Amino acid sequence: MSTIQIKPFYAVYPGTSDAPRVASVPYDVVSKEEASIIASQNEESFMHVVRSEVDLPSDCSPYDAAVYEKARENYLRLRESGALQKDKTPCLYLYRQCMGDHSQVGLVACCNVDDYNNNLIKKHENTRKVKEDDRTNHVLGINANSGPVLLTYIGQPEIDRIVDEEMNKRPMFHFAADAGVMHTGWRVEQGTDLQAAFRSVKVAYVADGHHRSASAARAAVTRQEANPNHDGSEEYNWFLAVLFPASQLHILSYNRTVADLHGQSPEEFISAVSEVGVVAPTKNPIPEATGGCCFYVGKDHGWFTIDFDPASIDHHDPIASLDVELLQQRILTPVLGIGDPRSDTRIDFVGGIRGTEELQKRVDTGVASVAFSMFPTTIKQLLDVADADLIMPPKSTWFEPKLRSGLFVHDLD
Repeated sequence: MSTIQIKPFYAVYPGTSDAPRVASVPYDVVSKEEASIIASQNEESFMHVVRSEVDLPSDCSPYDAAVYEKARENYLRLRESGALQKDKTPCLYLYRQCMGDHSQVGLVACCNVDDYNNNLIKKHENTRKVKEDDRTNHVLGINANSGPVLLTYIGQPEIDRIVDEEMNKRPMFHFAADAGVMHTGWRVEQGTDLQAAFRSVKVAYVADGHHRSASAARAAVTRQEANPNHDGSEEYNWFLAVLFPASQLHILSYNRTVADLHGQSPEEFISAVSEVGVVAPTKNPIPEATGGCCFYVGKDHGWFTIDFDPASIDHHDPIASLDVELLQQRILTPVLGIGDPRSDTRIDFVGGIRGTEELQKRVDTGVASVAFSMFPTTIKQLLDVADADLIMPPKSTWFEPKLRSGLFVHDLD
Protein backbone atom coordinates (compact mmCIF):
# COMPACT_ATOMS: atom_id res chain seq x y z
CA MET A 1 0.00 0.00 0.00
CA SER A 2 1.22 3.50 -0.80
CA THR A 3 2.10 5.91 1.95
CA ILE A 4 2.17 9.68 2.16
CA GLN A 5 5.23 11.33 0.64
CA ILE A 6 6.91 14.18 2.50
CA LYS A 7 9.97 16.11 1.40
CA PRO A 8 12.41 18.60 2.94
CA PHE A 9 12.48 21.96 1.19
CA TYR A 10 14.41 25.24 1.04
CA ALA A 11 12.14 27.28 3.29
CA VAL A 12 11.82 31.02 2.88
CA TYR A 13 11.39 32.36 6.40
CA PRO A 14 11.90 35.48 8.54
CA GLY A 15 14.92 35.91 10.76
CA THR A 16 14.43 35.40 14.49
CA SER A 17 13.84 39.06 15.28
CA ASP A 18 11.74 39.65 12.16
CA ALA A 19 9.26 36.79 12.69
CA PRO A 20 6.72 38.70 14.85
CA ARG A 21 6.57 41.56 12.32
CA VAL A 22 6.46 39.42 9.19
CA ALA A 23 3.98 36.73 10.27
CA SER A 24 0.36 37.46 9.40
CA VAL A 25 -3.00 35.80 9.88
CA PRO A 26 -4.18 33.71 6.90
CA TYR A 27 -5.65 35.52 3.91
CA ASP A 28 -9.15 34.15 4.45
CA VAL A 29 -9.85 35.06 8.08
CA VAL A 30 -9.95 38.84 7.63
CA SER A 31 -11.99 41.21 5.51
CA LYS A 32 -10.33 43.60 3.07
CA GLU A 33 -10.85 46.42 5.58
CA GLU A 34 -9.20 44.43 8.37
CA ALA A 35 -6.36 43.41 6.05
CA SER A 36 -5.82 47.04 5.07
CA ILE A 37 -5.47 48.11 8.70
CA ILE A 38 -2.96 45.34 9.43
CA ALA A 39 -0.91 46.15 6.32
CA SER A 40 -0.97 49.93 6.87
CA GLN A 41 0.55 49.53 10.32
CA ASN A 42 3.45 47.34 9.21
CA GLU A 43 5.34 47.44 5.90
CA GLU A 44 6.94 44.07 6.66
CA SER A 45 3.69 42.24 7.33
CA PHE A 46 3.15 39.24 5.05
CA MET A 47 -0.38 40.58 4.65
CA HIS A 48 1.08 42.64 1.79
CA VAL A 49 1.68 39.32 0.00
CA VAL A 50 -1.41 37.26 0.83
CA ARG A 51 -3.84 40.20 0.43
CA SER A 52 -1.88 42.46 -1.91
CA GLU A 53 -5.05 44.24 -3.09
CA VAL A 54 -4.67 46.41 0.03
CA ASP A 55 -1.79 48.17 -1.79
CA LEU A 56 -3.87 48.93 -4.89
CA PRO A 57 -6.68 51.44 -5.57
CA SER A 58 -9.84 50.62 -3.64
CA ASP A 59 -11.85 50.06 -6.84
CA CYS A 60 -9.46 47.35 -8.06
CA SER A 61 -11.07 43.90 -8.16
CA PRO A 62 -9.41 41.43 -5.75
CA TYR A 63 -9.15 39.06 -8.73
CA ASP A 64 -7.51 41.52 -11.13
CA ALA A 65 -4.19 40.47 -12.65
CA ALA A 66 -2.62 43.52 -10.98
CA VAL A 67 -3.29 41.93 -7.58
CA TYR A 68 -1.10 38.93 -8.33
CA GLU A 69 1.59 41.11 -9.88
CA LYS A 70 1.57 43.23 -6.74
CA ALA A 71 1.79 40.12 -4.56
CA ARG A 72 4.96 39.06 -6.37
CA GLU A 73 6.39 42.58 -6.12
CA ASN A 74 5.72 42.64 -2.37
CA TYR A 75 7.12 39.14 -1.89
CA LEU A 76 10.34 40.06 -3.68
CA ARG A 77 10.54 43.30 -1.68
CA LEU A 78 10.50 41.35 1.59
CA ARG A 79 13.16 39.01 0.20
CA GLU A 80 15.38 41.86 -0.97
CA SER A 81 15.05 43.77 2.31
CA GLY A 82 16.16 40.75 4.32
CA ALA A 83 12.87 40.45 6.18
CA LEU A 84 12.62 37.05 4.49
CA GLN A 85 15.56 34.77 3.77
CA LYS A 86 15.96 31.40 2.09
CA ASP A 87 17.46 28.43 3.88
CA LYS A 88 20.78 27.19 2.53
CA THR A 89 19.81 23.52 2.71
CA PRO A 90 16.52 21.67 2.30
CA CYS A 91 15.07 20.83 5.71
CA LEU A 92 12.03 19.66 7.59
CA TYR A 93 10.74 21.99 10.31
CA LEU A 94 8.51 21.91 13.36
CA TYR A 95 5.86 24.50 14.16
CA ARG A 96 4.31 24.63 17.64
CA GLN A 97 1.33 26.76 18.64
CA CYS A 98 0.18 27.29 22.22
CA MET A 99 -3.18 28.89 22.96
CA GLY A 100 -4.11 28.86 26.63
CA ASP A 101 -3.77 25.29 27.84
CA HIS A 102 -3.81 23.88 24.32
CA SER A 103 -0.59 23.00 22.48
CA GLN A 104 -0.12 21.45 19.03
CA VAL A 105 3.09 20.63 17.17
CA GLY A 106 3.13 20.09 13.42
CA LEU A 107 5.72 18.90 10.93
CA VAL A 108 6.38 21.50 8.23
CA ALA A 109 7.16 19.71 4.98
CA CYS A 110 6.24 19.52 1.35
CA CYS A 111 3.59 17.03 0.22
CA ASN A 112 3.17 15.72 -3.30
CA VAL A 113 0.31 16.83 -5.54
CA ASP A 114 -0.04 13.25 -6.78
CA ASP A 115 -0.99 12.16 -3.26
CA TYR A 116 -3.62 14.89 -3.25
CA ASN A 117 -4.94 13.93 -6.68
CA ASN A 118 -4.95 10.20 -5.81
CA ASN A 119 -6.81 10.79 -2.53
CA LEU A 120 -4.00 9.68 -0.24
CA ILE A 121 -4.59 13.19 1.08
CA LYS A 122 -8.31 13.06 1.79
CA LYS A 123 -10.77 15.94 1.62
CA HIS A 124 -14.05 16.63 3.39
CA GLU A 125 -15.09 19.95 1.86
CA ASN A 126 -16.13 21.28 -1.54
CA THR A 127 -14.24 24.24 -2.93
CA ARG A 128 -15.63 27.33 -4.64
CA LYS A 129 -14.29 27.96 -8.13
CA VAL A 130 -13.81 31.70 -7.62
CA LYS A 131 -11.66 31.13 -4.52
CA GLU A 132 -9.80 28.25 -6.14
CA ASP A 133 -9.07 30.41 -9.20
CA ASP A 134 -7.86 33.21 -6.94
CA ARG A 135 -5.41 31.08 -4.99
CA THR A 136 -4.18 29.31 -8.13
CA ASN A 137 -3.40 32.69 -9.71
CA HIS A 138 -1.73 33.75 -6.47
CA VAL A 139 0.53 30.68 -6.38
CA LEU A 140 1.50 31.17 -10.03
CA GLY A 141 1.86 34.92 -9.56
CA ILE A 142 4.43 34.75 -6.76
CA ASN A 143 5.77 31.34 -7.85
CA ALA A 144 5.42 30.05 -4.31
CA ASN A 145 3.03 28.57 -1.75
CA SER A 146 2.53 31.52 0.57
CA GLY A 147 0.42 29.75 3.18
CA PRO A 148 0.58 26.15 4.41
CA VAL A 149 -2.23 23.62 4.23
CA LEU A 150 -3.18 22.21 7.64
CA LEU A 151 -3.10 18.43 7.31
CA THR A 152 -3.73 15.84 9.98
CA TYR A 153 -2.87 12.16 10.38
CA ILE A 154 -3.16 9.37 12.93
CA GLY A 155 -0.21 9.86 15.29
CA GLN A 156 2.68 7.40 15.42
CA PRO A 157 4.94 6.80 18.50
CA GLU A 158 8.21 6.99 16.57
CA ILE A 159 7.25 10.31 14.97
CA ASP A 160 6.26 11.66 18.39
CA ARG A 161 9.58 10.54 19.88
CA ILE A 162 11.68 12.33 17.28
CA VAL A 163 9.53 15.47 17.48
CA ASP A 164 9.91 15.58 21.27
CA GLU A 165 13.70 15.35 20.94
CA GLU A 166 13.86 18.08 18.32
CA MET A 167 11.88 20.51 20.47
CA ASN A 168 14.65 20.44 23.08
CA LYS A 169 16.90 22.33 20.65
CA ARG A 170 17.26 26.04 19.93
CA PRO A 171 14.20 27.40 18.05
CA MET A 172 14.27 29.45 14.87
CA PHE A 173 11.61 31.80 16.28
CA HIS A 174 9.49 32.12 19.39
CA PHE A 175 6.95 34.91 19.87
CA ALA A 176 3.47 35.75 21.10
CA ALA A 177 0.88 36.99 18.61
CA ASP A 178 -2.78 37.98 18.85
CA ALA A 179 -4.73 36.71 21.86
CA GLY A 180 -1.48 35.53 23.44
CA VAL A 181 -0.99 32.60 21.03
CA MET A 182 2.66 31.50 21.14
CA HIS A 183 4.35 30.50 17.88
CA THR A 184 7.62 28.53 17.92
CA GLY A 185 9.56 26.97 15.06
CA TRP A 186 12.50 24.59 14.85
CA ARG A 187 14.73 23.33 12.08
CA VAL A 188 14.75 19.52 12.28
CA GLU A 189 18.19 17.96 12.61
CA GLN A 190 16.99 14.32 12.41
CA GLY A 191 15.30 14.91 9.09
CA THR A 192 16.20 11.56 7.53
CA ASP A 193 14.92 9.65 10.58
CA LEU A 194 11.71 11.68 10.68
CA GLN A 195 11.12 11.14 6.98
CA ALA A 196 11.62 7.40 7.46
CA ALA A 197 9.25 7.34 10.46
CA PHE A 198 6.62 9.11 8.41
CA ARG A 199 6.49 6.21 5.95
CA SER A 200 4.19 4.51 8.47
CA VAL A 201 1.51 7.13 7.72
CA LYS A 202 -0.84 5.69 5.13
CA VAL A 203 -3.10 8.69 4.57
CA ALA A 204 -3.42 12.32 5.60
CA TYR A 205 -6.48 14.56 5.76
CA VAL A 206 -7.02 18.18 4.80
CA ALA A 207 -8.19 19.74 8.06
CA ASP A 208 -8.02 23.39 7.00
CA GLY A 209 -6.95 24.70 3.60
CA HIS A 210 -9.02 22.96 0.92
CA HIS A 211 -8.67 25.91 -1.45
CA ARG A 212 -4.92 26.15 -0.84
CA SER A 213 -4.39 22.44 -1.56
CA ALA A 214 -6.65 22.46 -4.62
CA SER A 215 -4.91 25.54 -6.02
CA ALA A 216 -1.47 23.98 -5.44
CA ALA A 217 -2.53 20.96 -7.48
CA ARG A 218 -3.93 23.17 -10.25
CA ALA A 219 -0.80 25.33 -10.31
CA ALA A 220 1.30 22.19 -10.70
CA VAL A 221 -0.72 21.17 -13.77
CA THR A 222 -0.20 24.64 -15.30
CA ARG A 223 3.54 24.41 -14.71
CA GLN A 224 3.68 20.84 -16.07
CA GLU A 225 1.90 21.83 -19.28
CA ALA A 226 4.33 24.72 -19.80
CA ASN A 227 7.39 22.50 -19.30
CA PRO A 228 8.18 20.21 -22.29
CA ASN A 229 10.87 18.50 -20.20
CA HIS A 230 8.64 17.76 -17.21
CA ASP A 231 9.71 14.54 -15.46
CA GLY A 232 8.00 14.74 -12.03
CA SER A 233 11.06 15.78 -10.06
CA GLU A 234 10.32 19.51 -10.24
CA GLU A 235 9.64 21.52 -7.11
CA TYR A 236 6.25 22.67 -8.40
CA ASN A 237 4.98 19.11 -7.91
CA TRP A 238 5.10 19.70 -4.16
CA PHE A 239 3.11 22.00 -1.88
CA LEU A 240 3.58 23.43 1.58
CA ALA A 241 1.85 21.73 4.52
CA VAL A 242 1.96 21.47 8.29
CA LEU A 243 1.01 17.98 9.46
CA PHE A 244 -0.42 17.55 12.97
CA PRO A 245 -1.39 14.36 14.79
CA ALA A 246 -5.18 14.23 14.88
CA SER A 247 -5.20 13.89 18.67
CA GLN A 248 -3.67 17.36 19.03
CA LEU A 249 -6.05 19.38 16.88
CA HIS A 250 -8.55 21.72 18.49
CA ILE A 251 -11.89 22.25 16.73
CA LEU A 252 -14.22 25.00 17.88
CA SER A 253 -17.89 25.29 17.07
CA TYR A 254 -19.07 26.98 13.89
CA ASN A 255 -22.23 28.83 14.94
CA ARG A 256 -25.12 30.16 12.87
CA THR A 257 -27.38 33.21 12.76
CA VAL A 258 -30.49 33.75 10.64
CA ALA A 259 -31.69 37.20 9.63
CA ASP A 260 -35.42 36.63 10.22
CA LEU A 261 -37.87 34.10 11.64
CA HIS A 262 -39.54 33.34 8.30
CA GLY A 263 -42.67 35.34 9.16
CA GLN A 264 -43.05 33.93 12.68
CA SER A 265 -43.05 35.69 16.03
CA PRO A 266 -40.43 34.51 18.57
CA GLU A 267 -43.18 32.66 20.43
CA GLU A 268 -44.35 30.92 17.26
CA PHE A 269 -40.79 29.99 16.38
CA ILE A 270 -40.13 28.51 19.84
CA SER A 271 -43.36 26.54 19.55
CA ALA A 272 -42.41 25.21 16.12
CA VAL A 273 -38.97 24.15 17.33
CA SER A 274 -40.58 22.37 20.28
CA GLU A 275 -42.25 20.07 17.77
CA VAL A 276 -38.90 18.64 16.64
CA GLY A 277 -37.07 18.32 19.96
CA VAL A 278 -37.12 18.92 23.69
CA VAL A 279 -36.82 22.67 24.32
CA ALA A 280 -35.92 24.18 27.71
CA PRO A 281 -34.65 27.57 28.95
CA THR A 282 -30.97 27.62 29.89
CA LYS A 283 -28.46 29.91 31.56
CA ASN A 284 -25.61 28.24 29.66
CA PRO A 285 -25.52 29.17 25.95
CA ILE A 286 -22.90 26.51 25.16
CA PRO A 287 -24.18 22.98 24.39
CA GLU A 288 -22.81 20.39 26.77
CA ALA A 289 -23.07 17.44 24.37
CA THR A 290 -23.80 16.46 20.80
CA GLY A 291 -27.35 15.77 19.62
CA GLY A 292 -28.77 19.27 19.84
CA CYS A 293 -27.82 22.92 20.19
CA CYS A 294 -28.67 26.16 21.98
CA PHE A 295 -30.59 29.06 20.43
CA TYR A 296 -31.31 32.69 21.27
CA VAL A 297 -34.20 34.85 20.06
CA GLY A 298 -33.67 38.02 22.10
CA LYS A 299 -33.48 39.50 25.58
CA ASP A 300 -37.17 38.93 26.32
CA HIS A 301 -36.81 35.19 25.90
CA GLY A 302 -33.12 34.41 26.55
CA TRP A 303 -31.32 31.21 25.64
CA PHE A 304 -32.85 27.77 25.11
CA THR A 305 -31.51 24.28 24.60
CA ILE A 306 -33.01 21.87 22.10
CA ASP A 307 -32.23 18.18 22.30
CA PHE A 308 -33.17 15.81 19.51
CA ASP A 309 -34.43 12.33 20.30
CA PRO A 310 -31.27 10.12 20.30
CA ALA A 311 -33.27 7.27 18.78
CA SER A 312 -34.03 9.48 15.76
CA ILE A 313 -30.34 10.04 14.94
CA ASP A 314 -28.63 7.57 12.61
CA HIS A 315 -25.20 7.35 14.17
CA HIS A 316 -24.05 5.01 11.38
CA ASP A 317 -24.41 7.86 8.88
CA PRO A 318 -21.35 10.16 9.23
CA ILE A 319 -23.22 13.12 7.68
CA ALA A 320 -26.76 12.75 9.03
CA SER A 321 -25.45 12.39 12.59
CA LEU A 322 -23.57 15.73 12.54
CA ASP A 323 -25.15 18.43 14.71
CA VAL A 324 -24.88 21.01 11.92
CA GLU A 325 -26.77 18.65 9.58
CA LEU A 326 -29.41 17.87 12.22
CA LEU A 327 -29.95 21.60 12.68
CA GLN A 328 -30.18 22.13 8.92
CA GLN A 329 -32.63 19.30 8.25
CA ARG A 330 -34.85 19.71 11.31
CA ILE A 331 -34.95 23.48 11.93
CA LEU A 332 -33.21 25.67 9.35
CA THR A 333 -34.96 24.21 6.31
CA PRO A 334 -38.45 23.24 7.57
CA VAL A 335 -38.96 25.95 10.21
CA LEU A 336 -36.92 28.88 8.85
CA GLY A 337 -37.01 28.17 5.11
CA ILE A 338 -33.23 28.11 4.65
CA GLY A 339 -32.50 26.15 1.46
CA ASP A 340 -28.89 25.80 0.39
CA PRO A 341 -26.79 27.27 3.23
CA ARG A 342 -23.99 27.92 0.73
CA SER A 343 -26.07 30.44 -1.18
CA ASP A 344 -28.93 31.58 1.07
CA THR A 345 -28.16 35.16 2.12
CA ARG A 346 -30.40 34.95 5.20
CA ILE A 347 -27.93 32.70 7.03
CA ASP A 348 -24.54 33.71 8.38
CA PHE A 349 -21.77 31.73 10.06
CA VAL A 350 -19.81 32.81 13.13
CA GLY A 351 -16.57 31.11 14.16
CA GLY A 352 -16.58 29.80 17.71
CA ILE A 353 -13.51 31.89 18.56
CA ARG A 354 -15.86 34.90 18.76
CA GLY A 355 -17.87 33.31 21.56
CA THR A 356 -21.59 33.28 22.24
CA GLU A 357 -21.43 36.96 23.19
CA GLU A 358 -21.11 37.76 19.48
CA LEU A 359 -24.22 35.68 18.74
CA GLN A 360 -26.23 37.45 21.41
CA LYS A 361 -25.01 40.85 20.19
CA ARG A 362 -26.13 40.17 16.63
CA VAL A 363 -29.65 39.32 17.74
CA ASP A 364 -29.92 42.15 20.27
CA THR A 365 -28.80 44.73 17.68
CA GLY A 366 -31.20 43.44 15.03
CA VAL A 367 -28.54 42.07 12.68
CA ALA A 368 -30.12 38.64 13.18
CA SER A 369 -33.39 37.33 14.62
CA VAL A 370 -32.09 34.01 15.94
CA ALA A 371 -28.68 32.59 16.75
CA PHE A 372 -27.63 28.96 17.17
CA SER A 373 -24.72 27.90 19.38
CA MET A 374 -23.34 24.53 18.28
CA PHE A 375 -21.39 21.72 19.93
CA PRO A 376 -18.05 21.43 18.08
CA THR A 377 -17.67 18.81 15.39
CA THR A 378 -15.14 16.24 16.62
CA ILE A 379 -11.97 15.28 14.79
CA LYS A 380 -13.27 11.69 14.65
CA GLN A 381 -16.39 12.88 12.84
CA LEU A 382 -14.22 14.76 10.34
CA LEU A 383 -12.05 11.69 9.68
CA ASP A 384 -15.11 9.45 9.35
CA VAL A 385 -16.60 11.74 6.71
CA ALA A 386 -13.33 11.91 4.77
CA ASP A 387 -12.79 8.13 4.99
CA ALA A 388 -16.28 7.63 3.54
CA ASP A 389 -15.37 9.99 0.65
CA LEU A 390 -18.22 12.28 1.67
CA ILE A 391 -18.43 16.07 1.96
CA MET A 392 -19.12 17.85 5.23
CA PRO A 393 -21.93 20.41 5.34
CA PRO A 394 -20.60 23.95 4.85
CA LYS A 395 -18.99 25.66 7.84
CA SER A 396 -18.81 22.55 10.01
CA THR A 397 -15.39 23.10 11.61
CA TRP A 398 -13.42 26.05 12.92
CA PHE A 399 -9.80 25.24 13.76
CA GLU A 400 -7.86 27.26 16.30
CA PRO A 401 -5.19 28.42 16.57
CA LYS A 402 -4.73 29.46 12.95
CA LEU A 403 -1.42 28.86 11.16
CA ARG A 404 0.46 32.10 10.54
CA SER A 405 1.42 32.96 6.98
CA GLY A 406 4.96 34.10 6.20
CA LEU A 407 6.76 31.92 8.76
CA PHE A 408 7.44 29.24 6.13
CA VAL A 409 7.11 29.82 2.37
CA HIS A 410 7.78 27.26 -0.37
CA ASP A 411 9.22 28.49 -3.69
CA LEU A 412 8.16 26.46 -6.74
CA ASP A 413 11.66 26.61 -8.27
